[in-house]
Amino acid sequence: SGASLRYSTGTGGEGSEGEGAGLGSSDSGGSGFSLAATALPERRRPGGGRPRYEVVRELGAEEVRWFYREDRKTWKPFIGYDSLRIELAFRALGSSGGGDGEPAVVEPVCVRSGLYEVDVASAESYPVYWNQTEKIPVMRGQWFIDGTWQPLEEEESNLIEQEHLNRFKGQQLQESFDMEVSKPVDGKEAIHSLKLSRNHVDWHSVDEVYLYSDATTSKIARTVTQKLGFSKASSSGTRLHRGYVEEATLEDKPPQTSHIVFVVHGIGQKMDQGRIIKNTAMMRDTARKVEEKYFSNLATHVEFLPVEWRSKLTLDGDTVDSITPDKVRGLRDMLNSSAMDIMYYTSPLYRDELVKGLQQELNRLYTLFCSRNPEFEEKGGKVSIVSHSLGCVITYDIMTGWNPVRLYEQLLQKEEEELEDRWMSYEEQRLLEELYITKQRLREIEERLHGLKASTIAKPPVLKFKVENFFCMGSPLAVFLALRGIRPGNSGSQDHILPRTICNRLLNIFHPTDPVAYRLEPLILKHYSNISPVQIHWYNTANPLPYEHMKPSFLNPTKEPTSVPDSESASAAPSPTTSPVMVRRHYGESITNIGKASILGAASIGKGLGGMLFSRFGRSSTTPQTMETGKEGAEGEDKKATTVGTPPLPHSSSGFLEPTVELEHRIDFELREGLVESRYWSAVTSHTAYWSSLDIALFLLTFMYKQDQEETDKSNLDTI
Repeated sequence: SGASLRYSTGTGGEGSEGEGAGLGSSDSGGSGFSLAATALPERRRPGGGRPRYEVVRELGAEEVRWFYREDRKTWKPFIGYDSLRIELAFRALGSSGGGDGEPAVVEPVCVRSGLYEVDVASAESYPVYWNQTEKIPVMRGQWFIDGTWQPLEEEESNLIEQEHLNRFKGQQLQESFDMEVSKPVDGKEAIHSLKLSRNHVDWHSVDEVYLYSDATTSKIARTVTQKLGFSKASSSGTRLHRGYVEEATLEDKPPQTSHIVFVVHGIGQKMDQGRIIKNTAMMRDTARKVEEKYFSNLATHVEFLPVEWRSKLTLDGDTVDSITPDKVRGLRDMLNSSAMDIMYYTSPLYRDELVKGLQQELNRLYTLFCSRNPEFEEKGGKVSIVSHSLGCVITYDIMTGWNPVRLYEQLLQKEEEELEDRWMSYEEQRLLEELYITKQRLREIEERLHGLKASTIAKPPVLKFKVENFFCMGSPLAVFLALRGIRPGNSGSQDHILPRTICNRLLNIFHPTDPVAYRLEPLILKHYSNISPVQIHWYNTANPLPYEHMKPSFLNPTKEPTSVPDSESASAAPSPTTSPVMVRRHYGESITNIGKASILGAASIGKGLGGMLFSRFGRSSTTPQTMETGKEGAEGEDKKATTVGTPPLPHSSSGFLEPTVELEHRIDFELREGLVESRYWSAVTSHTAYWSSLDIALFLLTFMYKQDQEETDKSNLDTI
C-alpha cells in the first residue's frame, strides 16, 4: 500500500505543481510506502531550520515528527527516516481500504535500528528481540514549544491544527523572513483565539501563535504583569511553532549493522527480572557515544542484543522456596534468587536445563535477526558475545561442548587401569575379561547406530554462528577451569583453553577489586601470574598505544626470583606445571573485610557470592619461602610497576620458561582503579559496574571495529 503526497504552492493565486523526486521506500521492515514531494519554493529560517512555504497548507509528512517516551521521561524524537515511515503508515491507516469503508491494515513499522516496531493503530512501540511488560507510547507531533521543541499533547495539537487550517488555510505567510523569529508582539492584538480545556491559544498573526495557561495563578500573574506594562505574550505566553524544526528525510537513516553482540547475564536475573535489558541498554547508549566520537568515519554499526535466558526456566519450581525458613526471609530470598544459580549449575539434574536455555535463546536471536536483516550474512556480518559472571562459564561450555559426563568417563577409565595393576584371582580375571568384551561390543553397536543416524539426519551445530570475539566481564571462568583439572602448558596459544576454530579471540575484562573475577593467562603459561594484566585505556586518553604494541611488565620488577637449591633444580626447572612463581601482589582485601562491607550493599554482593566461595581454595598454595617474602610484597601492594619493556631474563632456577615463550595475544585486561576509590566499597560495587563504563565501551568497539578501521585506513592510504 503506497501513499503519494503532492502539495500546491499557490503563489500569485495560482497552483503550480512540479515533479518531485521520490524519496524511496522503506527497506527494513514495516510497510513499503513511497513518498513523492513536489518542488516547492522554500524559505529557510534565519537560524537555518526546516524549509518554510509561502502559503498556509496542510502539514507535509516531512514536517510532522513522531516521538517516543521511555521510563516516563521526556519525549524523544524518532530520526527522520523512522518518523517519515511512521507518518506514511499513519496516513495509510486513515484512508479507506476499499469499497466497504474499512480502514487499511498497516503492518508495524520497524524503527530505532530495527530493535523496535511501532503499531500505528494503538500508538505504541514494543521491542522485537526481547519481552517487555511496559509498552512504549508514541505520539504524533504537529505543534511544538519554542526552545525545547517538545511536542504539545496530541489532543490539543489536533485541535490547534484544525483551528489553524479553518482560519488561515490558503493565506499568505509574512514576506520578511530576515527578521528574528522570536520578535516581540508587544502592542499586537490577537486576531484569533481558541479555548482549550486548561489553556487557550492566541494568534497574533499567521505564524505568531502563543499558548497561555488558564490556571488561576497564571491568570493573576498575567494581570499583574500587564498592569506593570508588559505585554500578555512576553509575560506569560509560550510561543508555539507549527511543524518540526528539522525536515524528515529518508536519507536520515542509521548505518548498516555489520556486527551484532549478544550480551549474556550472570546470576541474579530471577531476583531482578529485566535487569539485563536495562544493562544492555546502558551499554548500547554508551557505545553510541563512543561510536560518534571515535568511529564516525565508518559506515557500519555494532548492535547490542540482550540474552535473557533465566526467566523461562522452571528448574525445581518452588521446592527451594518451600524449604526456606521464615527468619530473615528477605536475605534468604535474595540468596535463593542469586547464589542459587551457581548451585543449579553444579547440579547434574539442572545443569543441562541452564545450558539448553542459553543455547536456544542465542540461536533464536540470531535466526530472528538474520530473517529481518537478510543482507547481514551475505555481507559477512560478524557475531561477538559479551558475558558477565556465571554467564561466561555457561557460554564457554556451550561453545566447547564441555560436559561433566566426560570427567565421569575418565574416572571410570582410571579405575579400570588401577584394577589391571593389582593382583587378581583367576575368577576375577575371567569376569573382568568378559566385562571388557561386553563393553567393546556395546561401543561397536553404539557407533553403528550413530552412523545410521548421521547418514539420515545431519546433527546441527550447537550454535548457528561462529563467535568472532568472546568478552568475559567479571568472570569466574578461570576457577571453574582450574577445578576441572586444566593446568598451564608449554604453548602460548589460546587453543589451550579455547580453540581458535571455535572462537577467534578470547578477552577477559575485570576490575582489580572484583571479588568474583579471576585471571585466565596463568592457566596457559604459568609465569604470567607474575606479569601484570594489560591496563585498559581511559576513554579520553589522547593517542593511546594500541593494545597489540603494549609490552608485558612484571608486577614486581625489582624482586629476585625464589632461589632453589641445586639438588632441586633438575626437577623444578623444566616443568611449568610444578615450578614456583615469583611473589605477586594481591588485588583485593581479605574476604572477612568484604563480608563486613556487604551489609551496606547486600544486593550487589549477593551476585558475587558464588565467586567468593571459590576464592579460598581457588588460589594456588604457597611454599614457606614465598610466604616469607610475601610480607615484603604486601607492603608495596599499591605500588604498580611503571617500567614498561621486555621482561628481563629470569634465573634458570625460578622455573620460568625462556622469554621467547609468550602469549600469541594477551587475554587479561584490567580496568584502571579510580584515584579516590575505596577498595572496601568498590569490592561490593565493582562486579556490577561494567555496563555503563565508557572505558569498556571503547575497548569493545576497538576490537570489533579493528578490521573495518584497518580497511578504511588502507583505502585512505591508497587514495593518497
